[in-house]
Amino acid sequence: MENRICQLFGIQYPIIQGGMIWASGWELVSAVSNAGGLGILGAGSMYPEVLREHILKTQKATSKVFGVNLPLMYPNIEEHIQTIIENQVKIVFTSAGNPSIWTEKLQSHGIKVAHVVSSIKFAKKAENAGVDAIVCEGFEAGGHLGKEETTTFCLIPDIARNIEKPLIAAGGIATGKQILAAMILGADAVQMGTKFVATREASVHQNFKEKVKSLKDGDTYSTLKEIGNVRLVKNKFFDEIQQAYSSHASKEDLIKLAGERRAKQGMFEGNLDDGKLEIGQCASLVDEILSVDDVFKSLIEEFNSAKKEMDCLDFF
Repeated sequence: MENRICQLFGIQYPIIQGGMIWASGWELVSAVSNAGGLGILGAGSMYPEVLREHILKTQKATSKVFGVNLPLMYPNIEEHIQTIIENQVKIVFTSAGNPSIWTEKLQSHGIKVAHVVSSIKFAKKAENAGVDAIVCEGFEAGGHLGKEETTTFCLIPDIARNIEKPLIAAGGIATGKQILAAMILGADAVQMGTKFVATREASVHQNFKEKVKSLKDGDTYSTLKEIGNVRLVKNKFFDEIQQAYSSHASKEDLIKLAGERRAKQGMFEGNLDDGKLEIGQCASLVDEILSVDDVFKSLIEEFNSAKKEMDCLDFF
């Protein structure tokens, strides 16, 4: 399959694995790249020395291209940038910050830059900053969200008609049919997170994988907008957040409640009660834990089958 994203990144399939904290280690990333997609290391949960270790291990595990996701609001950004440049990573996905600060520096070292946005306004700003591609992430996504509450399938066509750069759709996409739908709406590729959390190669705890597999419609909710909008699984910790709101908790109280280790505690260490469990709405479409190879086979088969069905439709 050839399109602008495949050509830009040098990949076989326009399927990009989201660079999720605690989930996107070298095993997942190399498996996705080896399968023909684009694996992305999740630098948001890594210290500089840990990122370097995962880059080196990924380079040993695959000869294919891979990237690093870099949330610009996180600490150690300058060290991460240097690590990425020194180890000749070819692709960086930036998010949660101003892309104009680092895009030119990264590109001067031959690195392709994509930036994640949640609105037309920020898509235009990213394009003006000179990024190579734009990721539009809808409200269905897991983890940290934009302040806007626009859904993915509204966001795709709206941004596609307002920019010239290649467009990657993200948020709530877990099936081959959804990939086809996203492309019909104007996306060149898709970024998938939740689907890859429930794989054997993901670095999250097995307890969390099993939890994701069990989730149903309505089991996730966006909250903590005052300190950083995030979509979470409803658990004991989530109930504590709701109680805090009922008690008119201050912003400082919410920051203290959320803590610095909650995400690691839940997703990496497997504490499903007290941890911060970040996952997308499309978890309800995930029924089993598969290998990355099996995920790709399923997505491609369903995409091709759906495309044939569309070719047969004649409504008008």
